[in-house]
Amino acid sequence: MTTPPVHGVEPPRSLYVHFPFCVHRCHYCDFSVHRTRAPALEDWFECLDLDLDGWFRLTGWDTPPEVETVFIGGGTPSLLGSEMGRLADVLKKRFRWDPTSVEWTAESNPASLSRAVAESWREAGVTRLSVGVQSFDDDVLCWLGRLHNASGARRALAVGRSAGFEDINADLIFGLPETVPRDWQTEVDSIVEAGVTHVSVYGLTAEPRTPLGRRVESGVVRMVDGERYAEEYLSAVEALAEKGYVQYEVSSFAQPGHECRHNWHYWDGSSYLGLGPSAHSYLGGVRLWNVFRWEAYRRALKDGASAHEDYEVTGAGENRMERLWLAFRTNRGLSTRDPLWQSAWTSAGDLLEAWSEAGWVVRSGDSVRLSAPGWLRMDELVAALGARMQEEQKDTGSRNGDGIRKTDRT
Repeated sequence: MTTPPVHGVEPPRSLYVHFPFCVHRCHYCDFSVHRTRAPALEDWFECLDLDLDGWFRLTGWDTPPEVETVFIGGGTPSLLGSEMGRLADVLKKRFRWDPTSVEWTAESNPASLSRAVAESWREAGVTRLSVGVQSFDDDVLCWLGRLHNASGARRALAVGRSAGFEDINADLIFGLPETVPRDWQTEVDSIVEAGVTHVSVYGLTAEPRTPLGRRVESGVVRMVDGERYAEEYLSAVEALAEKGYVQYEVSSFAQPGHECRHNWHYWDGSSYLGLGPSAHSYLGGVRLWNVFRWEAYRRALKDGASAHEDYEVTGAGENRMERLWLAFRTNRGLSTRDPLWQSAWTSAGDLLEAWSEAGWVVRSGDSVRLSAPGWLRMDELVAALGARMQEEQKDTGSRNGDGIRKTDRT
């Protein structure tokens, strides 16, 4: 791999750190996970240090950048136990943040989140707890391959509150096969009753290299049909709205003032830095990603090499498509004063009007966004809009006699 062109780029506003260790891989999980009951913490901390060394050489940053959000994901970061303070020490050697305003999120599995761990995280500076609940039905949890049961999920959320976390996120998975009995409405009601400030609702997917993906490919499992998938999604949207949660992104719902700021930095095009196996970074228009597996990540760094697997420099067409997709996945949408929206309207005004009549696109003041039914069709709508805009640009270039620059092609 050639050297990524990131020397002198603007430092990140956000940090993501991937903790790859898990006791058990869930049946649907496609993340970078290393199964073990004894996480190699010493190696992991050493590799983070080496990863950071490489980044600072590559970028030429000579003063500690200040970041606004930190996110520890996995894997199962709760297996880090009380060592979160040590992670803070590693990061603070390179970065600065204001402890009174930083948003520091850490993910946890209910099976490994104890009161002692939660309290040590609060002491280290973690401000936001994200708990992988996924379901409050024991049979569903077993089918998903989770290690906890419903009572364990409720206990973990109670532990977070008693440890002093004011921001607690809980994940739920919908769209299970019809052969898996479940009362989805009761599940949504249960997450509200648990008193969390933020809910993430994700549709089940069958990724090829997962146990679930292999069962679907072999015909043992049949994924849910589109109608039921849509019904469950829309019923969650309605139920959470009735309880005061604001849907600020396609999968994200929060009580007012409790949105996840770290995620907003992904959606608004801000720079971010990723550490750990499989972590992605975005700096100065360059997207980079680390090798996927923990062993490859450790080996590369300890051999004095970079952990980066590859990078790409995005062109104008790709940036346009990404801006469209990121804008339409949030409730902010696109401003009608934004040149990108004006270009979209010029290229595909008839499509947008048709989508508005169908209830998929909503105008609110000077912004245009997708409705909940529109979010179900987001990829389809953005792809169609991007194709029309690209076609319009080609026609304009042809009329001007100067063609299309390579960087304008998606």
